[in-house]
Amino acid sequence: MLEKKFTSNFEVTYGANIVPIKRIEIFSPEEWELFTKEYLEVLQDDYVEIERIGGANDNGRDVIAYFEPATVKNYKWDCFQCKHYDHSLHPSDVYVEIGKILYYTFKKDYPIPENYFFVAPKGCGTSLSKLLTDKDLLKQKIKDNWVQSCETKITKNADVKLEGEFLNYFENFDFGIFKKTNIKEILDKHKNHPNHIIRFGGGLPSRPKIDEAAIDQIKENELVYVQQLFISYGDESKTKYESQTDLQTNLNYQNHFNRTRINFHYAEQLRNFYRDSLPINTFQDFQDEIYNGIIDTVEDSHDNAFKKIKASEQLASTLQLSSNPLTTVSIVNDRKGICHQLVNDKKIIWKDESK
Repeated sequence: MLEKKFTSNFEVTYGANIVPIKRIEIFSPEEWELFTKEYLEVLQDDYVEIERIGGANDNGRDVIAYFEPATVKNYKWDCFQCKHYDHSLHPSDVYVEIGKILYYTFKKDYPIPENYFFVAPKGCGTSLSKLLTDKDLLKQKIKDNWVQSCETKITKNADVKLEGEFLNYFENFDFGIFKKTNIKEILDKHKNHPNHIIRFGGGLPSRPKIDEAAIDQIKENELVYVQQLFISYGDESKTKYESQTDLQTNLNYQNHFNRTRINFHYAEQLRNFYRDSLPINTFQDFQDEIYNGIIDTVEDSHDNAFKKIKASEQLASTLQLSSNPLTTVSIVNDRKGICHQLVNDKKIIWKDESK
C-alpha cells in the first residue's frame, strides 16, 4: 500500500525531485566533466586557470587546474580525472589512467601534476581507496597489472613496455600524487557556482526586504535617471526642477520621485542578490525583456515626458514575461525600477533636452 503524503504541484508537473547525490549518477560523461570544471571554477582562488580537455586525445587529462600559467616552464597543476561509471571505482578502472600519466610525463608532454584526483559519482571503492592511501602498494599493483591493463591500452601507436629508461622512471615516480575525492564535499562547493540551481533545482533563495527608510541621499550611480525625472516633471508642469528640494512644491512629483528611487534600489538588489546563483546573463536577459516590452510605448507620442514614464511603468508591471528564473522572485517594484535602470544605462530616454 502506498504511503500517503502531500503531493506538490511541482511533482505533478515534473515528477519527484531527485537529490543532487543521485542526479549526478544520471549525468552523461560529458556533463560529468563540465560539472567537475564548474566545481573547480568555484576554487578559482586556488588556481589561475581551469581547462577541460577530455576526449580521445586528452593524454590522460580530463580537467586541468593550473596553479600557474601553462606558458611557465614546468608549470604546476592538478589533474582531475572524471570517471562516470555505474559503480564505485575499482583498481582495474584506473590502472590505465595512471599508466597514461606515467607515460606522457616520461615523454615530457606535460609536467608531473602536483595532485591527480579521481572524480566519480559513486567515489572510489574499498580496494582502490586502500591503494590510494598506500603509494608503495599502489606502485606494486600497477607493476603487477602493467601488461594486462596498460601495455597495449595507453596509446594506439605503440605498446608501452615497462622496461629500460621507462622502468627506471617508473621506479622513481612518486605514486603519492594519486588521490580520491569526496563527492559530498564537491557537491557542497558546487552550490556556490551559478549553474548549481540550473543543474539541481531547489529554487532561488528569498530576498531580504529593503529598508526603504534608509534610502536617503542620492548616490552617484543614480544621477542619470534622477536628472531625467526632474526634466520629465518639468515637461508636464512647465516648471524647472533641479533638486529633490524643489519637488516639495508638488506633492505628486515628490511622491513619485520617492517611489521611483525605492523601485530603482529594488531593481539593483535583484541584479546583485542573485548574481552568484544564476548564469551570467540571466539578469541582462530579464532586463532586455522589459526593454523590448516597453520600447514601443517609450517611442510613442505622449503629451509630456511624465505621462510617458507613467505609461511605461504601468506596462512594465503587467508584461507577460518568459520563463526567465527571475520571474519567480521579481516583484512590481523591480519591473518599474528596471525602467529607470534602462534610463540610467542610457538605453532609453524620457525627454531629450536638446530638442
